[in-house]
Amino acid sequence: MKVVSLFSGAGGLDLGFVLAGHKIVWANDLYEDAVKTYRQNLGNHIICQDITKIQTNEIPDCDIVIGGFPCQGFSVANTTRHVSDERNVLYKQLIRVIKDKQPKYFLAENVKGILSIGKGEVFKKIITDFAELGYTVNYKLLNAADYGVPQTRLRVIIVGVRKDLGRSFIFPEPTHSKNETGQLPKWVSVSDALSGIPDPDKPNKLPNHTYSKYKLNFNGYIGHRPLDPNKPAPTVTARGDNKGGVVILPHPNGLRRMTCRELATIQSFPLNYVFFGPSSSVYRQIGNAVPPLLAKIIALQFYLLEDQSK
Repeated sequence: MKVVSLFSGAGGLDLGFVLAGHKIVWANDLYEDAVKTYRQNLGNHIICQDITKIQTNEIPDCDIVIGGFPCQGFSVANTTRHVSDERNVLYKQLIRVIKDKQPKYFLAENVKGILSIGKGEVFKKIITDFAELGYTVNYKLLNAADYGVPQTRLRVIIVGVRKDLGRSFIFPEPTHSKNETGQLPKWVSVSDALSGIPDPDKPNKLPNHTYSKYKLNFNGYIGHRPLDPNKPAPTVTARGDNKGGVVILPHPNGLRRMTCRELATIQSFPLNYVFFGPSSSVYRQIGNAVPPLLAKIIALQFYLLEDQSK
């Protein structure tokens, strides 16, 4: 199906849709480094421009609109979050595009914190706004580790199906489990995920295989907690100062922080996915992304919607 992508970033969500066989016909982001990354790996169909300045008649028609709208205002990691945070209204750009383009389906992604901000009232308003466009809206909190991503990343997935189609979206069943329940294999551990990656301090040809020298100090705060090599990594975040250091996950060996390449692997990006910009920017691009593996599994479910019309 033809897909339009908003707030595309470095392309994690889009890559998943491409791997599932869909075609991204137009994409947009304002972050220049991320757009360079996207163009290198996914194509020149991305526009580096403020979405509020783009008219919807400039955007091609499509079957699906997708977007992980900016979440800093919603994140539980943002202790100053509140209902009036100006970043919380960017979803209205997604609303505008969906209203004007009337795709068959849409998918919106955000952090777990969106469910609780304003005691849940903000999320209720978002769901209502989507539904009033003429869509049946469903949402679910998914853990990326349940789908083979070596990271316990909780994300809210919102899916809309245009009401006149009379179809129902089915969220994917987990492919992995925490304790090998039923026939499902166990969550992928961080050590398994990183097992084939060479030592960054020795000669190698991997792109983006450099790491922050910001000192490790295991004090219990985000970015300063030791990793259990036998479990998935905790959530990869995009938080930090302009030097990129304080929230980068430590390597499971406890001796250094993960390289950009290792962090991208924890996010399920392929090894040949090249990121542009200084390391601080690359870390941020990776932390902001949707894991492509999770995105692919969700994207495959849209074929089931098409099957319902037969």
